[in-house]
Amino acid sequence: MKELKCPKCGTAITIDEADYAAILSQVRSAEFDAELKRRESEMKAMFKAQSEADMQRRLAEQSSEIGKREMEIAKLREQLSGIAATKDLEMQRALAERDARIVELNAGIANVESAIKIAVMEEQSRVNAQLQAKDLEIARLVNDIKNEKNEALIRENGMREAHKSEMQIKQQEVEFYRDLKSRLSTKMLGETLEEHCAIEFERSLRPHMPTAYFQKDNTVVEGTKGDFIYRDFDGETEYISIMFEMKNEADDTATKHKNADFLKKLDEDRRKKGCEYAILVSMLEPDSELYNGGIVDVSYMYEKMFVVRPQFFVPIITLLTQAAKKSIEYKRELVIARSQSVDVTNFENKLEAYKNDVAYNVNLAHKQFEEAIAHIDKSIKQLQDTREKLMSSGRNLRIANDKAIDMTIRKLTYKNPTMKQRFEDERKANGQKSIDED
Repeated sequence: MKELKCPKCGTAITIDEADYAAILSQVRSAEFDAELKRRESEMKAMFKAQSEADMQRRLAEQSSEIGKREMEIAKLREQLSGIAATKDLEMQRALAERDARIVELNAGIANVESAIKIAVMEEQSRVNAQLQAKDLEIARLVNDIKNEKNEALIRENGMREAHKSEMQIKQQEVEFYRDLKSRLSTKMLGETLEEHCAIEFERSLRPHMPTAYFQKDNTVVEGTKGDFIYRDFDGETEYISIMFEMKNEADDTATKHKNADFLKKLDEDRRKKGCEYAILVSMLEPDSELYNGGIVDVSYMYEKMFVVRPQFFVPIITLLTQAAKKSIEYKRELVIARSQSVDVTNFENKLEAYKNDVAYNVNLAHKQFEEAIAHIDKSIKQLQDTREKLMSSGRNLRIANDKAIDMTIRKLTYKNPTMKQRFEDERKANGQKSIDED
């Protein structure tokens, strides 16, 4: 219970809590409404006075700004007038310079046209002189060509006559051999060709090769033998050796043989007798242009082998002998080297074994080196990946830090009036600024 005293008579009245709260509420509401109306009237008067003052100030500022702009416009007009006058003067000067330049260019064009005419006349004269010289040169060349044609025709006629004579001689030889074949048996044909070659060697080559060996091959090795073996020496050094096989047959022989049928046996005989070259002297395939043309090299089938007609028997020996003489010194050195082959072979074997061992170790080291490089590259790649991830993490942390720094209560309470009011109340209670003032 509470007691209230009347301010006028001093009479005490006892009331309970509910009545006291109701009276207190009436008193506070009346005072609050009166205070609110008073504050509202004061705010309206103050706002009106402030608005009028602001309006006057803004009008004054605008008037001042308009005056400044008018002054600037006047200055710009003066400058524009000066610029226009200057431009007119520059335009007149440029037009005068252009006219003078046109006059100068016209004079230059006239000079150039005159010079071009003179140059064209000079060039025409020079070209005419060159054409005359070319005509003379062409006439001379035509004359030379005619002379060369006449000379070539003369040489061609001479060659035809020589070829005709040679063909007659060859034809006579062919007729001779054909007649010889017709009168001899198959065995006698072969023996006659061998005798012919032996006679040709003794008659044409023996005077120039007194130390040469050219004899029948009478030694049978593994059931076969050749016809002739030719060897020549320089001192004690053999520098050439040839295995010969002579083949011929009668025209009426039922089974015709070919040169290729005897090449394999000839190569085997050459190897068995240790000869360097093998030559088949043959009259087989008499109509073959290949074999009738001269010396035929068949080394693509068998090593160092040739097929020749009897008339090329002497030339092939001469050619091979002359070529072999150039290698005599090398063959001597080869003989010396072979005599020392035991020591050389052992040394080469040891050297080769050492090279193989070193190569194995080098290859092994190279393989291990490549593996180590691969591991290092892999580790570098992993470290680079880790670095990229750390850099990305650092960037994310920096962004998060920037976001945290940029975060304010005003942003957190945006569109959240309940939280904004609570923060406002808390700040007012602590005497701090409003959230909108941050």
